[in-house]
Order: sequence, then C-alpha cells, then structure tokens
Amino acid sequence: MRTLRNCFLFFLFASGVTLFAEDQALKVYVIKGPSGVGLIRLFDKPPEIPAYKVSVDLLSQADIMASRIIAGEVQIGVLPVNLAAKIASSGKKIQVAAIIGEGMVSLLTNDESIRSIEDLKGKEVSCAGQGATPEFVFKRILGAKGLNNVSLNFSLAYPEIAQSLIAGRIHYALLPEPFATMALSGNKNIRSIGDIQQEWAGASGNPRITNYPMTALVVNADFAQKNQSAIKALLKEIEASINWVEHNPHEAALLVEKHNFGLKAAIIEKAIPRSNYVYIPALEARAGIETLLGLFLEDNPASIGNRLPDDNFYYHE
Repeated sequence: MRTLRNCFLFFLFASGVTLFAEDQALKVYVIKGPSGVGLIRLFDKPPEIPAYKVSVDLLSQADIMASRIIAGEVQIGVLPVNLAAKIASSGKKIQVAAIIGEGMVSLLTNDESIRSIEDLKGKEVSCAGQGATPEFVFKRILGAKGLNNVSLNFSLAYPEIAQSLIAGRIHYALLPEPFATMALSGNKNIRSIGDIQQEWAGASGNPRITNYPMTALVVNADFAQKNQSAIKALLKEIEASINWVEHNPHEAALLVEKHNFGLKAAIIEKAIPRSNYVYIPALEARAGIETLLGLFLEDNPASIGNRLPDDNFYYHE
C-alpha cells in the first residue's frame, strides 16, 4: 500500500500537477513622482495578504497607467481624477476607491510688486500640464475675479518652471508640490501669492467645498467585486501608509529617494507638510469630485468623457 501511495505522489510531481493553488496576483501601480509619495511605505514592505501575492511598482507616466488599466493589468492604481472619469466613461469598469491627494498648488512670484492675484492683470503665468486640474482650477479663479487678460504659458515642464523662477528667467508660476517647495527653497526672493486652495473654495460655487481632489486611487471594479476582503485589507494598508508619511516626513523622504521616484529626499521632506496627502473614501469625496469634474465638463467635456460618472464610479464596501 505504501509503495502504491509513493508511486502516486511521484506521478503527481513528475507530471506537474499542482497540489496547492498558487497565490493570486494583486498588482498595485503608482505613477513615478509626487502623486505616489503617500504609498511609499508599501514599496519598502509590500502588504502580506493571505492567498494573494501583492506587488507594488512604478510607472513613468499617467498615460501608461491608463493603458494598463484599460488592458485590465492593474488591480489598484493612481490617476488624476479627470482621467479616471474618462476611462470609466469609455465603458471600462474602474472605480475610485479614495482620494489620496488634494489641492497642493502654489502661485509663486519673484516680482516684489505683486501682492495679490489681482495684481497679475496683463501678466503671463507659467503652468505645466495643459488640460490638467491646476489649469482648470486656476482659470476658474481668474474668471471669478474678472481677470480675463492673464495668459498661461505651457511651454515648460514643472522642474524647468521651478528652475526658471529661481534663476529669474520667468516671474510668475503655478506649481504643485514638491516643485513649489523646490522653487521656494532655491531663492529667498520667491514667495506665494494668496492661497489657491482657499480661492478655489470661493470660486467653486459649492459652499461645502474646501479643497479639490488631485489624485485618485482607482480599482478594477470586477476584481474588487470578486476579492472584497483582499481589497479591503489593501486599502487599509494604503491609508496607514499615507498617515505614516504625514507623521514621518524625514523617513518617508528617504524612502522616496531610495525607491527612485525621481525626487530628492531633502525637498520631499520639506514638501510633505504642504502636499495634502489624504485618504478620503470615495463616497465621502464624491461632492468634491463632482464639483471638480463639473468644471472640466464646462470647459472641456471630452477630458472626462462628455458626462459626469454615475454611481458605479464610486467604490464602497
């Protein structure tokens, strides 16, 4: 009998039959740069979820992230809110699980004569990322103040804008973190003009709004439905990472540089307190998301797929 059992086991291994199911892949992708800083702790120690093999990786650009999501290769990813809405409107089953970054844009100048946004009348402001959230938010603020003769220049990328402002080649810039901190640290004559986030609260038309969503954590809707316990566990790990980053900027900054986010630890450490890393579950964030997407819908409907997302866009347990 023992001989028969041993022969049977030998046959199973020799024929490649799997006795135990392999762990299911759970892939998390983050865009290289500031939007993924809140998740940095997961890079140093990927979450351990029973029956799942969790991997956390960087992608270089948002459009690459979008193509991976569309292809179904990403279970959890990070995207600008309007791009997530556009993908959902195309029929792809993705949902916003949470907002992990709110507005953290600064209007900066090295011009001593500028004291308020109103003083920018007739000026040219450098602003990277044409068609992205900072542009639309700033345009709405300018419109609310009747400043229709302020022009925007999109010819430079964020790092180049910061360096040009430091060197005095340009005088007015709209910069997100950590590039705003980079500029402020590089030249003592550079300062902020007003508070863009507070200005948005006044210009949005919604008295409940105090900020605007910048970065969305999205999930593959089908995967989330079939693997609810795993997604719940992973979202808790992400929330914990964001909270840790907020309270440990020095250690977090070192990890950002270690894992090749393309950002220097010294700047990131200074920028984290100004960066508005948050964790707001989708249903709680819905009013802010819809207010922002309503602005995109007015100014550039195609940028969100020509309509506001429906209820299925918002993940909930």
